[in-house]
Amino acid sequence: MGVVVKQSVKNTIYTYMGFGIGAVNTLFLYTNFLSDEYYGLVGYILSASNILMPLLTFGVQNTLVKFYSSYKEDTEQGKFTFMMFILPLLLIVPVGILGTIAYESIVSFLARKNAIVGGYVWVIYITAIAMAYFEVFFAWTKVHMKSVYGNFLKEVFLRVVVMALLMAVFMSWLTPDEFIIGVMLAYILRMLLMMLSAFKVSKPKFVLALPQNSNKVIRYTSLIILAGSIAMVLLDVDKFMIGQYEAIENIAFYNVAVYIAAVIVVPARAMHQITYPLTARLLNERDMTALKDLYKRSSLNLFIIGGLILLLIVLNVNQLYQIIPDQYSGGISVVFFIAAAKLFECLLGNNNSILFNSDYYRMVLFFGVFLAILTVILNIIFIPMLGINGAALATLLAFLLYSIVKFWFVYAKLHIHPFTLKTAETAIVLLVFILVFYFWDFSFHPIINIVLKGAIVTVGYLLVVLKLKLSDDIIAMVERVLKSKARS
Repeated sequence: MGVVVKQSVKNTIYTYMGFGIGAVNTLFLYTNFLSDEYYGLVGYILSASNILMPLLTFGVQNTLVKFYSSYKEDTEQGKFTFMMFILPLLLIVPVGILGTIAYESIVSFLARKNAIVGGYVWVIYITAIAMAYFEVFFAWTKVHMKSVYGNFLKEVFLRVVVMALLMAVFMSWLTPDEFIIGVMLAYILRMLLMMLSAFKVSKPKFVLALPQNSNKVIRYTSLIILAGSIAMVLLDVDKFMIGQYEAIENIAFYNVAVYIAAVIVVPARAMHQITYPLTARLLNERDMTALKDLYKRSSLNLFIIGGLILLLIVLNVNQLYQIIPDQYSGGISVVFFIAAAKLFECLLGNNNSILFNSDYYRMVLFFGVFLAILTVILNIIFIPMLGINGAALATLLAFLLYSIVKFWFVYAKLHIHPFTLKTAETAIVLLVFILVFYFWDFSFHPIINIVLKGAIVTVGYLLVVLKLKLSDDIIAMVERVLKSKARS
């Protein structure tokens, strides 16, 4: 876990920096500097781009990580690398041509409920391309075990630029329409910076030919397109479909609630940057003992850390909504639904990495297709009935089903699972803290209340974790921090 811990800590720092900046943007700047309609439009554009992005990458970001370490000869490695950098163009170009031909029909469909969307359909495509090639270049640095700078660009850089653009709107230097174009250009700039970094980490050596196992690679990457699309559907289809059924400002209200809950998976996202290539290597080497250990440790550590974040959110959510505009208060129930889904995601540790790098990924995609369709159906059912709460309920149900299926499949095929007695103990600790602290608040200003209650909960929770010795990794990390402070 040495390389995992070292880079995960750095990634966690950058990811939390990004989420901190994003929290300011999401909760305060967007809500005060943009109208609800334009805020909802930004959310719609980015969600649609995220749904399109996996298709445009051609699954390269996952395929590169899975196969790169399996090539031992430079020539074959060069052929594979060339293939990976070219493949996305095989979909980007045709999709662009078809989109141009059918542009008016696409605009008519997407703008049927909210006419404002019509003028920005082209922005969705350009942003999706920038997102796609960013992931390709990021994957190149991951296979060389260098994930920190890419994570900085992904989590911090983009949000800083968006903050600057929002301030420019506040100063009347940019109109809301120009702001949206600025966000698109920020994604393009991020992609270019990632490309420069990737080539600096290791300049690709292209061999203009296909590797010997190209058929196997093509089969895998074609299926991974589907897998990535399923993941994005589960993540972003709710926002997209809110825009198809409800006034677009509802996406703004939903965005705020989802962002609050999404903080729970920040540690998982940070750890994933390095556990993904490490998992691929362990599977390639057939080291099941090390893989089992990584599975259990990643699950327990993420459950403990994600659980603390869930406590801080759930126990302070009512106070938090008192300091943002009143019209957003309808999203409190959304926070609870999404928070539950995100904590369950933490509980599965590096399950996704195991699935996408194993020999059984084809069958998992079958379940994924079914659940993606189910997600759309659930949104169609619940959004007209319950609005944004219906979208959150649909997302929770879909995530629970998808996660249970993935857990069962790994256990059935590889005979490993992430749970220990410590997992149950952690769940009991979380339940006790919720029951004790949810109905208790200070009678101070909401911000003071959040700080005081958050501090008490954090200290109390960490003391319990250390007293019960729930995680050796967390205990070791705390001891290193204490020793470092003692020396200084």
